[in-house]
Amino acid sequence: MHLRYVFRVYPTRGQQQSLARAFGCARVVFNDGLRARQTAREAGLPFPKAAELSAAMTAAKKTPGRCWLGEVSSVVLQQSLRDLEAAYRAFFDGLAGKRPRVGAPRFKSRKDRRQAIRFTANARWSITEGGKLALPKIGEVKVKWSRALPSVPATVTVIKDAAGRYFCSFVVETGGPLPGAGAGDGVGIDLGLDCFAVLSDGRKIDSPRFLRRAAKKLRRAQQALSRKQKGSNNRDKARLNVARAHAKVADARRDFHHRLSTELARDNQAVYVETLNVKGLARTRLAKSVHDAGWSAFTAMLEYKTARYGRTFARVGRAFPSSQLCSGCGHRDGPKPLHVRAWTCTECGAGHDRDVNAARNILNEGRRIASG
Repeated sequence: MHLRYVFRVYPTRGQQQSLARAFGCARVVFNDGLRARQTAREAGLPFPKAAELSAAMTAAKKTPGRCWLGEVSSVVLQQSLRDLEAAYRAFFDGLAGKRPRVGAPRFKSRKDRRQAIRFTANARWSITEGGKLALPKIGEVKVKWSRALPSVPATVTVIKDAAGRYFCSFVVETGGPLPGAGAGDGVGIDLGLDCFAVLSDGRKIDSPRFLRRAAKKLRRAQQALSRKQKGSNNRDKARLNVARAHAKVADARRDFHHRLSTELARDNQAVYVETLNVKGLARTRLAKSVHDAGWSAFTAMLEYKTARYGRTFARVGRAFPSSQLCSGCGHRDGPKPLHVRAWTCTECGAGHDRDVNAARNILNEGRRIASG
């Protein structure tokens, strides 16, 4: 199983300038390759192959207009062309119905807030004995290691986010399943807005509502940005303040998702969750709360962590009437308005909490799906 490990890095002022140069060169090579393919398409010619684009990039280094490409590692430039190839492959696979549709590759801008470059083993990057990340033509960068890597990574990606923070990302291959407590036989999860998750054992996890709690601070930061003159240094500083405020919210939400998903995957033999129509709900008046909850990111974490712990995981289709069935006798009692939070089964007389009953029905349906 392959997992991504991300760590914060702290480059010096000079290393930040070197990274900015590498980001810019990678962007130029990507745009040159995209322009070459668009020109060929307009002329009715076959797309230039990756080898042709690579040869053109190598030749461009010897010209006065592109000689500065030689100031960065050639591996970074080659990986930029591979990213272009992957973007076109995803686009054409979407048109062919092999995967969800994505847009055609677009030109990258120097104003893009997220920048990234990738080093493969050919670049001869390394982790020093002192724990620093040695990158070619950049130097030894300080890394904040929060945990040990389970195996030796083959590539490293250096990222600068919108808040001006730097990260290094490794994709590594992990070993067998991790040991877990496994006390619970299985758990069904009903996701919501008032309670982030209601479990089939009756436990309710409150929704932290990170975005709502930070709304006042975000509003003030955005107002300060709107008052700054465009193109000024003060506007750049205000933009960073807005980006950092949003990054703080995103980090808190991600940490909450990681802690809860790890606990559920570690302590239960099976985890079942209902598939939600997030895109549809995001077009309603509940859009802000739906995005604040981050259901898709949480269920994606659950899926890979249950696999990591060797657990069973299944998604129950959103057409399943989890709120209409009695979890005791299975009688379908019909749809109910959202304000009805508790009801009594007309068949067996059992009283139900709406969300707990839905979670138990998801557990039963998930077991059926997993066994079938």
